[in-house]
Amino acid sequence: MAETVTNWARNITYAAKEFQRPSSVEALRRLVAESAKVRVLGSGHSFNEIADPGADGLLLSLADLPPVIDVDTTARTVRVAGGVRYAQLAAAVHARGLALANMASLPHISVAGSVATGTHGSGVGNAPLAAAVREVRLVTADGSTVTIARGEEGFDGAVTSLGALGVIVELTLDLEPSYEVEQHVFTELSRFGRLPYDGPDFAAVARSAYSVSLFTDWRDPGFRLAWLKRRTDQPSVDFPWAAPATEAMHPVPGMPAINCTEQLGMPGPWHERLPHFRAEFTPSNGAELQSEYLLPWSSAVDALHALDGIRAVVAPVLQTCEVRTVAADRQWLSPAHDRDSVALHFTWVEDPGAVLPVVRRVEEVLDAFAPRPHWGKVFTLPASVLRRRYTRIDDFLSLAQSLDPTGKFTNAFVRDALDS
Repeated sequence: MAETVTNWARNITYAAKEFQRPSSVEALRRLVAESAKVRVLGSGHSFNEIADPGADGLLLSLADLPPVIDVDTTARTVRVAGGVRYAQLAAAVHARGLALANMASLPHISVAGSVATGTHGSGVGNAPLAAAVREVRLVTADGSTVTIARGEEGFDGAVTSLGALGVIVELTLDLEPSYEVEQHVFTELSRFGRLPYDGPDFAAVARSAYSVSLFTDWRDPGFRLAWLKRRTDQPSVDFPWAAPATEAMHPVPGMPAINCTEQLGMPGPWHERLPHFRAEFTPSNGAELQSEYLLPWSSAVDALHALDGIRAVVAPVLQTCEVRTVAADRQWLSPAHDRDSVALHFTWVEDPGAVLPVVRRVEEVLDAFAPRPHWGKVFTLPASVLRRRYTRIDDFLSLAQSLDPTGKFTNAFVRDALDS
């Protein structure tokens, strides 16, 4: 491959023989049909080799496909092309008086790549981003297209698919009427139930707003920030456990907040508040690594106590840790499949040699809570463990066999993770 292609964090350099950016679906179909191995790059915001097709494969970018965003105001749906990013989609949907129910913290990521890896936002009632998908259109191994709709056989495996079924060229998403959101940030929240004092109830904190994020660097015994996103059509924020921030804050200690979305209770459109970062801010290639694990909601406090026991191991290689809640969904490979979850997200320093031993230690102390990793982040759990935690893997592999019998879209990452 003449062109060197890396992921966003530059910790992965793809080994593909060829890199192509087709400008039409027809061109994409021909490329897929003519290639032995195919993977899709998305926006490059994965931190592992999930997108790498291997040395003999074709790496595809969908960024040059026509950026179709077709809003149906009557049906409250939007049909969106595979290369479109959430910032583009949100602006177009909002202009028609409609909204998505949920967004991730970074609006610069692609819609197709996000749902394929189980990416999520936050909120006790908000399922992962894939829950909004009602129809997915794939280019399959022979270059033909197939559309699978919600309620049809195989749909629950077709969206969060790790790119192993085909190339997602189009999605149809559910919408709702537009709404406004306020962001309220609070500082110095105690750890839950941590002696020698009693912390606040985790469930009460998590339910205190439409979306709640808690941030800690694990250097101190409490949370540095509680970041609440309140829909203005819902009750006012009542948060007696911590003091309100008097200035805008960044999730990473010491970083300027200029690129974060508006805080201090200033209401604004949903798509300008649900993400943590502004759409007009273009992130540089990230000097970081990321890991994330989703555990049962009921395990939240015990898991936090377990992590508190290895603070001295975690803190030296950590930039920030975010704790969020995610509602259950039905996708077979979703980290929130069939269970309301707490998500523990780690933004590490950019040093794999120092970070990987800590990742393994985190996985060890969380093992009792059956954590499921985010598919696009750094993790070390083997297929033998993942098969116990993702109970529909065999169903997914059967679906993959029916759509891709030669394994054109399977790569080393998928084989290692699913033991396929």
